[in-house]
Amino acid sequence: QYLEHSKAILSSESSRFKFNERRGLGRIYLFGYQNRYNLQEGFPLLTTKKMGFKTIAHELIWFLSGETNMKYLADNNVHIWDDDTFNHNLKGMVKEGIFPKVFEKYSEEWVAARDEYVQRLKEDSEFAARWGDLGPVYGSQWLHWPKFVPVTLEIDGQKKEYYAKDPNGINQLEEVIKGMKKDVASARHMVAAWNPQEISEMALPPCHTLFQLNSDGKKLDLQLYQRACDMFLGVPFNIASYSLLTTIFAKELGLEVGDFVHTFGDVHFYTGAGERAKWYRENFAEFKKRVNGAVVPGDYGDILEWLNQNLPPEDKEKEGMDHVTGILEQFTITPRPLPRVTIADKPYNRLTIEDFLLENYNPGPAIRRTLAV
Repeated sequence: QYLEHSKAILSSESSRFKFNERRGLGRIYLFGYQNRYNLQEGFPLLTTKKMGFKTIAHELIWFLSGETNMKYLADNNVHIWDDDTFNHNLKGMVKEGIFPKVFEKYSEEWVAARDEYVQRLKEDSEFAARWGDLGPVYGSQWLHWPKFVPVTLEIDGQKKEYYAKDPNGINQLEEVIKGMKKDVASARHMVAAWNPQEISEMALPPCHTLFQLNSDGKKLDLQLYQRACDMFLGVPFNIASYSLLTTIFAKELGLEVGDFVHTFGDVHFYTGAGERAKWYRENFAEFKKRVNGAVVPGDYGDILEWLNQNLPPEDKEKEGMDHVTGILEQFTITPRPLPRVTIADKPYNRLTIEDFLLENYNPGPAIRRTLAV
């Protein structure tokens, strides 16, 4: 499904090209799509490139804990949130003299400062507590969705009713588990991460915004709506992460795993920046024609060779942000049998990395590209 979807993004009549002004990158995108993974058939971890399973599991454990500070991730060498957390806290650190200025993103100074920042998060708990938070991102919304309760205050002899924020909020995960145990067949089992009131406080607005659990009393299905989807780097992680989440909830509820359904908004491949992105825009029709006509793995190798002969160099300090060449390389590799995953029989909020076992994973080589933030 992933490879078929990728080809549709690059070649269908509905796929388009646009520049992302915030990132300064071009991207080829398709709006609206859906894939379905039967988890009885195996665990959908990509086999056409090597994936970091422990990184995926660590991030999910972090979400399920309700934590929003990056120290746990830094301590476990999980770097997918490094850039966003550093950007989120940089201005404040400059004000307090920790760094001399707000560096230009991706410059050599910026990269060096980010690496220093992550190392300090690992080594200094007080620094991490002050500067390691991302704001109310996924874990906060899942376990502490804001709740306001009425309070009556007497001011100048007059009683007035105000609303105060409950520090614990609403634990959506607990509510959905209780709801399913009470009425497993209901269509009301929803968990949201998109909270308009708190988006401005987040290092990154949630990309995977809403998921729904559904069951016939035998198998558990989970559907995710994802508004913005980095198809090369982000989506493979999301497929695996939410398949793990489905498995965790199934264990919690005493059900078998069913389907993970992945519904997409803007799903895209980055083309890099500057002259490279302009080349893709100007040659988009020819590129789509070539991809649409590809049938066997060797055909994609020919397209990749054509690109390498004609593409301008990537912009300095944005190397690796052309993800199109990465997916074409993936197309040249034949998919292999899916692995299996086993999760310990423990409550979701007590799981550790040792409770996840991945078996029979035999992927192709790693295909590395740079995360665009």
